[in-house]
Amino acid sequence: MRWIVFLSLLALSECLVTIPLTKVKSMQESLREKDLLKGYLQRHPYSHAYKFLSRKGVTFQPMRNYLDLYYFGTISIGTPPQKFKVMFDTGSADLWVPSIYCSSPACVTHKNFIPWWSSTFQRTDLEFDIEYESSNVTGLLGFDDVQIGDLVCKSQGFALSLESSVSLEYEVFDGILGLGYPDIAFMNTTPVFDSMWNQSLISENLFAFYLSSNKKNGSVVMFGGVDHSYYRGELQWVPVSEQGYWQITVDSISMDGKVVACPNSCQAILDTGTSLVIGPANAILNILRNISANTTRSGEYIVSCDAIQSLPDIIFTINGVVYPVPASAYIRRKRTGICYPNLDMDSPDGSSRWILGDVFLRLYFTVFNRANNTIGLAPAKA
Repeated sequence: MRWIVFLSLLALSECLVTIPLTKVKSMQESLREKDLLKGYLQRHPYSHAYKFLSRKGVTFQPMRNYLDLYYFGTISIGTPPQKFKVMFDTGSADLWVPSIYCSSPACVTHKNFIPWWSSTFQRTDLEFDIEYESSNVTGLLGFDDVQIGDLVCKSQGFALSLESSVSLEYEVFDGILGLGYPDIAFMNTTPVFDSMWNQSLISENLFAFYLSSNKKNGSVVMFGGVDHSYYRGELQWVPVSEQGYWQITVDSISMDGKVVACPNSCQAILDTGTSLVIGPANAILNILRNISANTTRSGEYIVSCDAIQSLPDIIFTINGVVYPVPASAYIRRKRTGICYPNLDMDSPDGSSRWILGDVFLRLYFTVFNRANNTIGLAPAKA
């Protein structure tokens, strides 16, 4: 996500549409540069990632505090099209963007949808409220044509924000396009990907992500097919253990041949909208102890940059296959010469569910297959 990006469509075959993604700073980095991070972390010490609560008409989607990178692309809404930078997020299922009716600081600093500019917009009086741990977005549901590359979803439901919390002011993206299952979508709406399939815009009921950490090979999300040139070897297929999120079963997590977390298996969500690897507090603290991490006055964990080469891999064993995450991936070096673990802990509520975010997904090309509810993983090409 680095300031403005224009998406071009690369049609590699009749059944595959590839959309470029751009990598940008996170809210954490922006707050750190403005010397606002310490106060923010003191007010919100835990991420509480994806602890959804049930309430009619309300979706609770907790905000992640410790983020290092985001990936976003551009979509268009309306006729004529109005462009927005959105995060393509497998950890949610709704599409929302700021609207001209919103006067919150977060809306003032972002692109706003203007309904009366679009001849295809349909308004409803249905309200929505997305509650985060440290922020929220409220507004109204509308319907309009949504364009991704040259794919156009007709009469797509999306949320127009009327009010946004101030913390969203620091985000670079305008809104979020969720790619999760319909089970977690806002009531009376069909997620964008389901609309693609239902309207016969794609020939295979799947999408895939290649998230790059370098500029040579750009990050992409592809709809309706898989480009095999982005990964090495064969895709290893893992069953989705619970629909809603893209959730799978992890056999164990180990370092140096010893199990450090998830000894009797655990659940994990593969989430492109989360930058880090997030796990239960006790498990993450155990990993931090294994890499001799120390805390700063702001409450962040740091490690010696000189030790990166000697730190062990974190090994995720999934469906009998090992997926190493080396220290070069789970440690991030800043320009200041300070190194931060790309790990975060969820609230200490006893939950055993993990979130495998971009730290993991940059290493492994990932296919999200709705046809048979499986996830395909293969080493991503550098």
